[in-house]
Amino acid sequence: MAPTDNRKQLKDLPLFGQVGQPDTMQTSSGSEPPKHWTVSELTSRIRGVLEPAFKQVWVQGELSNCRPAASGHVYFSLKDENASISVAIFGWGKSGAGKRGFELKDGLQVLCRGKLSIYPPRGGYQLIAEQVEPLGAGALQIAFEQLKEKLAAEGLFDPRRKRPLPTYPRSIAVITSPSGAAIQDMLNILRRRAPHIRVVVIPALVQGDDAPRHLIRGVEAANRLSLGEIIVLARGGGSMEDLWCFNDEPLARAIAASRLPVISAVGHEIDFTISDFVADLRAPTPSAAAEIISGAWVDVAARIHEANARLVSAIRRDIAHRLQVLQHVAARVVGPRDRLREQAQRCDELAMRLERAIRARLERRSAGLEHLAGKLDALSPLRVLERGYALVREDGDGAVVRSASQIKTGQKLQVTFHDGNRTVQAV
Repeated sequence: MAPTDNRKQLKDLPLFGQVGQPDTMQTSSGSEPPKHWTVSELTSRIRGVLEPAFKQVWVQGELSNCRPAASGHVYFSLKDENASISVAIFGWGKSGAGKRGFELKDGLQVLCRGKLSIYPPRGGYQLIAEQVEPLGAGALQIAFEQLKEKLAAEGLFDPRRKRPLPTYPRSIAVITSPSGAAIQDMLNILRRRAPHIRVVVIPALVQGDDAPRHLIRGVEAANRLSLGEIIVLARGGGSMEDLWCFNDEPLARAIAASRLPVISAVGHEIDFTISDFVADLRAPTPSAAAEIISGAWVDVAARIHEANARLVSAIRRDIAHRLQVLQHVAARVVGPRDRLREQAQRCDELAMRLERAIRARLERRSAGLEHLAGKLDALSPLRVLERGYALVREDGDGAVVRSASQIKTGQKLQVTFHDGNRTVQAV
């Protein structure tokens, strides 16, 4: 449906082309003193001229800077190569999007039907849209797809050329805005999960026409100065136009030429840029990039903690076992003093046993001796002498006289009685 031509209507309107010229009032002297308008009067006059002339128009353009409100209204800009107009559509968020089957988002080419209106607080004109019809992909989206196809054909997205990330990085270089929320989120996560990782922030613009140049310079500096083991391009979420600097072809080629592996952490999980495809790894968000970088450290820390817990448990069990053995051995071990006392007691016992043995042996020997002595005593000549017998021996040599015929008269003899000896002379 073609837009209505309102130029003829404008020419036919009274005072068209004289907006802003002061009215004239006739005076008695013929002079016409000027009437000064207030801003509200001028705005109202323009509104009264503009709105009737454009009660219904169709306008084609690309959506930009969409701002859905909590009320359900959506505010955006409709633009082409040379101009832009503000548009407001009321009730779209509550009942419009679901019925129309599409969402209003940046980069979408649409055809809007509505009326022109003046918004007095800002003094600007805007289109109050009543109907929005999509016309296909917007210019930015087309440019995105064309560059994506070109770089893919050159092999910049080939998984085989992507460099593996170091498993346990000790330093990273983050190219981002130092004042943005992205770097703060990353630092908070890294401090909690791997505080030993050194983070070098390379300041760069992450939005606008100059942003690609800043980002390229950051990538080159990180490689030239070896500022980290991994390069991270980080930026929070935004519209397609906000993230457009990451769809820059020279930036894509700088990422592909990087000696260091590159992580693209741009926007939210649903946002995709050329940097995501050419980088060695795409992270859905900057926070996710921090979690990926610190993931291996967290895993090894968990394994160390688990191994430490097992080691402590094993040591405690071993100590308990050794303590039990020690207590058992200690109960059996006798101290030197106690051992000496035991040995002294043992010596006393052995001495007493020896004394008893000697006494018993002496008693047995004494009894035997007494028995033999009794027997010997019974056979002793003294016992015979006690019974009245006498022992006669020659005086001199002491030869025993066994027969009376051995005695000569006058011979001296020694006679032994049981109680003594006498010398006698034979007659």
